Amino acid sequence: MGFLSNLFGPSVPSITAEELNEKLKFGKHPLVLDVRQPEEFRTGHITGAKLMPLNELPRKMSELPKGREIVCICASGSRSSSAAKTLAKEGFTVFNVQGGMLAWRRAKLPMQK
Repeated sequence: MGFLSNLFGPSVPSITAEELNEKLKFGKHPLVLDVRQPEEFRTGHITGAKLMPLNELPRKMSELPKGREIVCICASGSRSSSAAKTLAKEGFTVFNVQGGMLAWRRAKLPMQK
Protein backbone atom coordinates (compact mmCIF):
# COMPACT_ATOMS: atom_id res chain seq x y z
CA MET A 1 0.00 0.00 0.00
CA GLY A 2 1.16 3.51 -0.74
CA PHE A 3 1.49 6.32 1.76
CA LEU A 4 -1.96 7.79 1.05
CA SER A 5 -3.64 4.39 1.21
CA ASN A 6 -2.04 3.77 4.58
CA LEU A 7 -3.10 7.19 5.79
CA PHE A 8 -6.66 7.34 4.42
CA GLY A 9 -7.45 3.70 3.67
CA PRO A 10 -8.21 2.21 0.26
CA SER A 11 -10.05 4.31 -2.25
CA VAL A 12 -13.62 3.20 -2.72
CA PRO A 13 -15.59 3.68 -5.93
CA SER A 14 -18.64 5.93 -5.72
CA ILE A 15 -21.93 5.54 -7.53
CA THR A 16 -24.83 7.92 -7.90
CA ALA A 17 -28.28 7.38 -6.46
CA GLU A 18 -29.57 6.78 -9.99
CA GLU A 19 -26.87 4.16 -10.66
CA LEU A 20 -27.80 2.36 -7.45
CA ASN A 21 -31.46 2.43 -8.45
CA GLU A 22 -30.54 0.84 -11.80
CA LYS A 23 -28.46 -1.86 -10.06
CA LEU A 24 -31.40 -2.66 -7.79
CA LYS A 25 -33.82 -2.88 -10.71
CA PHE A 26 -31.69 -4.67 -13.28
CA GLY A 27 -28.35 -5.64 -11.76
CA LYS A 28 -26.93 -8.18 -9.38
CA HIS A 29 -28.99 -6.82 -6.47
CA PRO A 30 -26.25 -5.54 -4.19
CA LEU A 31 -26.77 -5.39 -0.44
CA VAL A 32 -27.65 -1.80 0.46
CA LEU A 33 -26.04 -1.09 3.81
CA ASP A 34 -27.55 1.95 5.53
CA VAL A 35 -25.11 3.20 8.18
CA ARG A 36 -27.34 5.93 9.63
CA GLN A 37 -28.90 5.84 13.09
CA PRO A 38 -32.22 3.99 13.61
CA GLU A 39 -34.23 7.22 13.94
CA GLU A 40 -32.83 8.46 10.60
CA PHE A 41 -33.60 5.09 8.99
CA ARG A 42 -37.23 5.31 10.17
CA THR A 43 -37.71 8.65 8.36
CA GLY A 44 -37.22 6.82 5.05
CA HIS A 45 -34.85 4.28 3.56
CA ILE A 46 -34.27 2.25 0.42
CA THR A 47 -36.51 -0.82 0.31
CA GLY A 48 -34.55 -3.88 1.41
CA ALA A 49 -31.69 -1.88 2.95
CA LYS A 50 -29.95 -3.39 5.95
CA LEU A 51 -29.54 -0.98 8.86
CA MET A 52 -26.13 -1.15 10.52
CA PRO A 53 -25.16 2.14 12.18
CA LEU A 54 -21.55 3.13 11.53
CA ASN A 55 -20.61 2.77 15.21
CA GLU A 56 -21.81 -0.88 15.15
CA LEU A 57 -20.00 -1.82 11.93
CA PRO A 58 -16.74 -3.11 13.47
CA ARG A 59 -18.49 -5.65 15.70
CA LYS A 60 -21.24 -6.64 13.23
CA MET A 61 -19.14 -6.84 10.07
CA SER A 62 -19.13 -10.65 10.26
CA GLU A 63 -22.89 -10.58 9.50
CA LEU A 64 -22.18 -9.21 6.00
CA PRO A 65 -21.78 -11.44 2.93
CA LYS A 66 -18.25 -11.48 1.48
CA GLY A 67 -19.36 -12.70 -1.95
CA ARG A 68 -21.98 -10.02 -2.59
CA GLU A 69 -21.51 -6.43 -3.69
CA ILE A 70 -22.26 -3.98 -0.87
CA VAL A 71 -23.38 -0.39 -1.42
CA CYS A 72 -23.06 1.88 1.61
CA ILE A 73 -25.38 4.83 2.14
CA CYS A 74 -25.96 7.43 4.86
CA ALA A 75 -27.56 10.87 4.94
CA SER A 76 -24.99 12.73 2.83
CA GLY A 77 -22.21 10.30 1.90
CA SER A 78 -19.71 11.02 4.66
CA ARG A 79 -20.41 8.17 7.12
CA SER A 80 -20.99 5.74 4.28
CA SER A 81 -17.59 6.65 2.83
CA SER A 82 -15.97 5.71 6.15
CA ALA A 83 -17.98 2.48 6.28
CA ALA A 84 -17.05 1.60 2.70
CA LYS A 85 -13.34 2.15 3.39
CA THR A 86 -13.55 -0.04 6.50
CA LEU A 87 -15.24 -2.81 4.51
CA ALA A 88 -12.81 -2.50 1.59
CA LYS A 89 -9.89 -2.99 4.00
CA GLU A 90 -11.50 -6.28 5.04
CA GLY A 91 -11.84 -7.52 1.46
CA PHE A 92 -15.47 -6.67 0.71
CA THR A 93 -16.53 -5.45 -2.75
CA VAL A 94 -18.04 -2.12 -1.83
CA PHE A 95 -19.32 1.17 -3.27
CA ASN A 96 -20.35 4.45 -1.68
CA VAL A 97 -23.43 6.41 -2.76
CA GLN A 98 -22.47 10.00 -3.58
CA GLY A 99 -24.71 12.41 -1.72
CA GLY A 100 -26.40 9.63 0.28
CA MET A 101 -30.11 9.73 1.00
CA LEU A 102 -30.18 13.46 0.22
CA ALA A 103 -29.29 12.59 -3.39
CA TRP A 104 -31.75 9.66 -3.36
CA ARG A 105 -34.59 11.97 -2.24
CA ARG A 106 -33.55 14.70 -4.69
CA ALA A 107 -33.79 12.15 -7.52
CA LYS A 108 -37.30 11.24 -6.29
CA LEU A 109 -36.40 7.56 -6.07
CA PRO A 110 -38.65 5.12 -4.13
CA MET A 111 -38.36 4.99 -0.36
CA GLN A 112 -39.91 2.96 2.39
CA LYS A 113 -40.91 4.29 5.80
